[in-house]
Amino acid sequence: MSAPLIGALSDVWGRRTFLLVTVFFTCAPIPLMRLSPWWYFAMISMSGAFSVTFSVIFAYVADVTDERERSTAYGLVSATFAASLVTSPAIGAYLSAWYGDNLVVLVATLIALADICFILLAVPESLPDKMRLNTWGAPISWEQADPFASLRKVGQDSTVLLICITVFLSYLPEAGQYSSFFLYLRQVINFSSTTLAVFIGVVGILSIVAQTLFLTLLMRTLGNKNTVLLGLGFQILQLAWYGFGSEPWMMWAAGAVAAMSSITFPAVSALVSQSADPDKQGVVQGMITGIRGLCNGLGPALYGFVFFLFNVELNAMDPIQGDFNIDPLPLNNPTERALIPGPPFLLGACTVVVAFLVALFIPEKPSCSSSSSHLSLSDKPRPDSKESMSSLAGVHINTPLPGSDEETPPTASDEDFEPLLQDSIV
Repeated sequence: MSAPLIGALSDVWGRRTFLLVTVFFTCAPIPLMRLSPWWYFAMISMSGAFSVTFSVIFAYVADVTDERERSTAYGLVSATFAASLVTSPAIGAYLSAWYGDNLVVLVATLIALADICFILLAVPESLPDKMRLNTWGAPISWEQADPFASLRKVGQDSTVLLICITVFLSYLPEAGQYSSFFLYLRQVINFSSTTLAVFIGVVGILSIVAQTLFLTLLMRTLGNKNTVLLGLGFQILQLAWYGFGSEPWMMWAAGAVAAMSSITFPAVSALVSQSADPDKQGVVQGMITGIRGLCNGLGPALYGFVFFLFNVELNAMDPIQGDFNIDPLPLNNPTERALIPGPPFLLGACTVVVAFLVALFIPEKPSCSSSSSHLSLSDKPRPDSKESMSSLAGVHINTPLPGSDEETPPTASDEDFEPLLQDSIV
């Protein structure tokens, strides 16, 4: 619930402040791990309302990049996040084994403090002054600062709604997979602890390569929407493979496909960014982050319920050995003779199929080159487009002052042209 609200407020007050707030509350529970479990639980519950860093970061990236570079930048952000997920568990396990858990918590706390200091000292504000409310020193009304007005306007955009539905249907099984997959590999596929650690590292490294090298190539050759569809196709394949696979080599192959499916999130973030006005980047990225947060709560519950329906007890069952023997009169545990070892993964593949069908209806956005040619052939004068942009952007976008340069009709240029205005839906 808080991610769209914080994103909308960052559209009004600037990114840097909310980047600092979200990072602080994300890291605040860390030192409480060793001080008090109850205080840790209380702080991590409260930090959930503020630890929505991705929505602010992606809005920040949208402020400082053009549309050609945006998908690559989103891929780099996701790749560095994946790199931290690969390296930090190994570092934490090593420090814990040799020096104890107290040092792990101390190092994590120091890194968090260094991150906060870096934001304070080195990260500039990305939102232009003319798009912030306090630029001209005028009194601020609630109508200007109301973030729900931005939510209502964005909610009326059919393109953004289709993207949000796609994110929900695709990330719901992914969140459930994260919650149970490694336990599933240990107890059902019979992975050892060492093999599991290597599996996490390999898939993480492949994800970094996919979100940097392959994402850039795919965005240039296929376009944004087709890249999203390709990522959803990889996700369908890997979930189906996890659902039907019963051998370790199948898990390794599906893991490589899962690494390729990691291109979906940065591609979706770039797609929704291109569908929104410059002063709505925070709220649309917040909506995507909020939906992912909702899936983080619903996905594990869904997977646990499906495992329960199919009598798969991950905390008590014995590892499966060898091939499945289908006996007309089985005497063994029904889990050991199941044709579908991982029913939740197969159900997740079905939901991603629905997400794929929904993504097909997302309107294709014209490229920058075609938009420029469309501008040159347009019969409408630029002042009309400027007025339409002002009415679409909302009440808190910059208003020209008397005697300023904006009082004269601007000339057509690639820098101030908004391709979204040519969309018939808008």
